[in-house]
Amino acid sequence: MMEFSIKRDYFINQLNDTLKAISPRTTLPVLTGIKIDAKQSEVILTGSDSEISIEITIPKQVDGEDIVTISEEGSVVLPGRFFVDIIKKLPGRDVKLATNEQFQTLITSGHSEFNLSGLDPDQYPLLPEVSRDDAIQIPVKVLKNVIAQTNFAVSTSETRPVLTGVNWLIQDNELICTATDSHRLAVRKLALEDESDDKNVIIPGKALAELNKIVSDSDETIDIFFASNQVLFRVGHINFISRLLEGHYPDTSRLFPENYEIKLGLNNGEFYHAIDRASLLAREGGNNVIKLSTGNQIVELSSTSPEIGTVKEEVEANEVEGGNLKISFNSKYMMDALKAIDNDDVDVEFFGTMKPFILKPKDDDTVTQLILPIRTY
Repeated sequence: MMEFSIKRDYFINQLNDTLKAISPRTTLPVLTGIKIDAKQSEVILTGSDSEISIEITIPKQVDGEDIVTISEEGSVVLPGRFFVDIIKKLPGRDVKLATNEQFQTLITSGHSEFNLSGLDPDQYPLLPEVSRDDAIQIPVKVLKNVIAQTNFAVSTSETRPVLTGVNWLIQDNELICTATDSHRLAVRKLALEDESDDKNVIIPGKALAELNKIVSDSDETIDIFFASNQVLFRVGHINFISRLLEGHYPDTSRLFPENYEIKLGLNNGEFYHAIDRASLLAREGGNNVIKLSTGNQIVELSSTSPEIGTVKEEVEANEVEGGNLKISFNSKYMMDALKAIDNDDVDVEFFGTMKPFILKPKDDDTVTQLILPIRTY
């Protein structure tokens, strides 16, 4: 038996976030549901697809406003998407939920009443316990930035599962996040404020993408706890738990050559838009290939589509070191890399026509993007 009433608008927002963990393709029918626990002073919502789990705590009051009134403690699992659709369409400002012994749940709001068949919450798998001892703390804004600068480069192919995640390596109080799909690589380094134990884990890219959607840009900090095969992100009233990927992440440090042959200093926006335009034809060719050649201060970008035509763009470099070079690359990879560098000035370092090249923000070593060229010359 469970009974509580709650402000509908607030409830909808929390339910929407909980739904983000629920997959319709689950093998366990109970996981298509949202678990609702009414306790003495709070209501806890849980959604999970066994890879990621989201647990949201709704307190009695938020900013001094009464949100939920709990008449009787209890739990139930209700069909996720269906239940959320009902709550969204109810007419009143408040919703009341009441269950009986068979987990039949009466939902009332205004002049509407729905009767839903709920499931026994004991059938719901327990969330993994994550030790809360050695947390690392990162401001939410910084974490969102770290995810945005690395997560796009994870592999989407399951042939090498470890590459579908981002490698988080903590050593000497520095967090190094690395993502690669073996055609390009993104690295973001972050100095940690507090002493922390060394760690080497692989967090699924899909989980980080979901986390980024749920956590809103705020000045809060997020606590990150690691267990043997799980990671817990806790911010405000949200607990976000993800399974870690098993296996060894490849050592990517040897991909970074020592001395560049040619270095260009470019304006990020100008370079990005020139590639964007050149890629209009590259996409038609089906392979996104753009050719780049350097000479003096001018960087020339060109692309050819046999059916449509050719395009030539010129970008003036702010700085040039070294001689001339011709190289071809995938325009999408280049645009992703430039987008991940939130700096107006970008340094591009080339090591030869067939060697990977590197992009980084000017005078800043915290972000490095590496791209493998395409053989055309």
